[in-house]
Amino acid sequence: MRHGIVILPQFDWPEARRKWQGAERYGFDHAWTYDHLSWRSLADQPWQATIPTLAAAAAVTDRIRLGTFVASPNFRHPVPFAKEVATVDDISGGRMLLGLGSGGTGFDAFVLGQPTYTPRQRHERFAEFVTDLDLLLRHEKPGAGGFDFAGDWFTAVHARMVGRPAQQPRVPFVIAANGPKGLKLVAEHGAGWVTTGADGAVGEEWWSAVAALVHRLEDTLAAADRAPGSLDRYLSLDSGGAYSLQSVGAFDDAVGRAGELGFTDVISHWPRPDGIYAGSESVLDEVAARLT
Repeated sequence: MRHGIVILPQFDWPEARRKWQGAERYGFDHAWTYDHLSWRSLADQPWQATIPTLAAAAAVTDRIRLGTFVASPNFRHPVPFAKEVATVDDISGGRMLLGLGSGGTGFDAFVLGQPTYTPRQRHERFAEFVTDLDLLLRHEKPGAGGFDFAGDWFTAVHARMVGRPAQQPRVPFVIAANGPKGLKLVAEHGAGWVTTGADGAVGEEWWSAVAALVHRLEDTLAAADRAPGSLDRYLSLDSGGAYSLQSVGAFDDAVGRAGELGFTDVISHWPRPDGIYAGSESVLDEVAARLT
């Protein structure tokens, strides 16, 4: 089992640097930050930009993988975003993981004046976003004149991605999906799958829903003739109504249950002093001592 930690982009850089370097020192395999312009109950609190945060984290760490949890087309266009992702991957020496999702219906979905999209529209936009990023992040073939695409959601004319990707064939995609259409995207483009389980479910209901999603993923991989072991599986442990780092026992129990369901990776959140993900860094210290 590999372990990851989410560091919310809420801190001035001296404190954020301590956390990102701490995640590496603790022995976490990957560290993530949210890719939102603002988020839920924390909307009126400090909130830094995602890509500059990851670039700074890449510059002060050496080993740990770094990721978006998760980027969406709600406020991003694949051409400039691909440049940003490729740059962070280069700065990090090929340590970036690109978490991707269709985008929620909260603040990010309307802050730029967007209309309200149907679930079908949001999926179609997401599929186009993933396909375009897959093309761009592999970079140009020698002598090619750039990338042109004109879809229903995104357009590019002679877009350029000059050079070689830091990772081959491109930065790995970790795709968030629960529904059949999203899971097909996972099977087609994903190096990994990440889930937060069923929305609104808590406790045993949430774990049962996670198990059902795993079975749905297996069926999707089989239909796509893709080997089950070719896909990493990430579970956000803090999405079922309980905070995984409330105690060492709670963490061990959640990790054990994730392992039984076939997950290769688990993700928790760095403890906050109050509100959501409230906890003590002393628990994080105890948990991290068991990772190394």
